[in-house]
Order: sequence, then structure tokens, then C-alpha cells
Amino acid sequence: MLLAGLFCWIATCPEYARGSPEAKPAKTIVFLGDSLTAGLGLELSQAYPALVEGKVEALGLPFQVVNAGLSGDTTAGGLRRIDWLLRRPIDVLVIALGGNDGLRGVSPEATRSNLQGIIDKAKARQPGVKILVAGMQMPPNMGEDYASRFRGVFPAVAETNHAALIPFLLAGVGGVPELNQPDKIHPTAEGQKKLAENVWAVLLPVLRRD
Repeated sequence: MLLAGLFCWIATCPEYARGSPEAKPAKTIVFLGDSLTAGLGLELSQAYPALVEGKVEALGLPFQVVNAGLSGDTTAGGLRRIDWLLRRPIDVLVIALGGNDGLRGVSPEATRSNLQGIIDKAKARQPGVKILVAGMQMPPNMGEDYASRFRGVFPAVAETNHAALIPFLLAGVGGVPELNQPDKIHPTAEGQKKLAENVWAVLLPVLRRD
């Protein structure tokens, strides 16, 4: 789902009001991200959250997936949006933001502060929420000092908050021409499959512990 589905989930439309008084509703996995998560240039069904949803369904796990990806979003934007998302219960929150921060040269310290703010709000509103942080990296042309500091933000945030870390969301895809669209930034459908695998390797153990 994109914005229409997201609004429907927040508003508890019938198709998202799963279960009955006798059946426990499905738990919710929310992917808070940018154009990588939204699947820019592709069908929504080809974006990695939808592919992860297919894996969840194949195993019969009691979770629904919500794609809260918004093209162009930054960690600051995610911090502004999280209150709205927290109007509904979230059992697992996957934070996949930061790439646009790096491309805009936002200071790593600001990115870390925004990510921490998202997690703080989520835990304050929903103490039992499980957090996953997706690591991001910048290409060498951003400067080695900046790239190194930026790369270190995500494992540091994960460690501080005892969150699961996806080491690098674009592992195996970034810089691989055949797995990226002509802009060299956004994955093709095949590239999105690799993103789904990168996420799934970390997400599945979290779901099985839930």
C-alpha cells in the first residue's frame, strides 16, 4: 500500500480490520522509509516491503505489513511523521531512512538525533515495539570522512537502543548497474528482491521471537 492504503490502515478500514472478537488480529510490521521503500519507478508489489509480506504469508506468520515509504523523505521527515503512524499499534518498526540525509549532506549528528527521536517516540507510545534499523552508506565522492561518520550512525543507533541492525539495506545492489534503474540510485525489480533478502535475514528472527 502507498498513501491510500496507509490512510486506510490508520483509519481502520474494513480490509485492515483483521480478525473478529474471537480471533486475535494480526500484528503489524511498519516500514518507515523513503523512495527505496516506496519502490520508486516500480509497481508497489515489486517494492521490498511487499516481497517481505509474501515471505511472511508463506510461513503463515501472524503479521500484516504496512509500507510507510515516502519518496524524498529524510530522517527529519520521518520524525515528523511518526506520531501519525503511532496512532495505530505497531509491533515491529523497520526504520529505513537516512539515504536522502546523506545525499543532501546533512550532518551525521543530525541524522543520528532524528533516528533517536523516532525510536524514543515509538517506545514512549508503544513500549513493546520491536525496532529494526536499516544501515545506509554514502559513495566515496561524498568524502571519506563524511562517508565514514555517516556509515557509523546506524550501528551506533541500533546498539544504543538494543535494536536489530540490517547492516546495509543496499548490500549487493548499490553500485551494481544491472540491479539499478538508469538513475543509478533506485533498484530495479531484481534489485528490490535483494533488498527484501537483506531485510528478511534480520527480520525473520525478530518475528519468530515475538
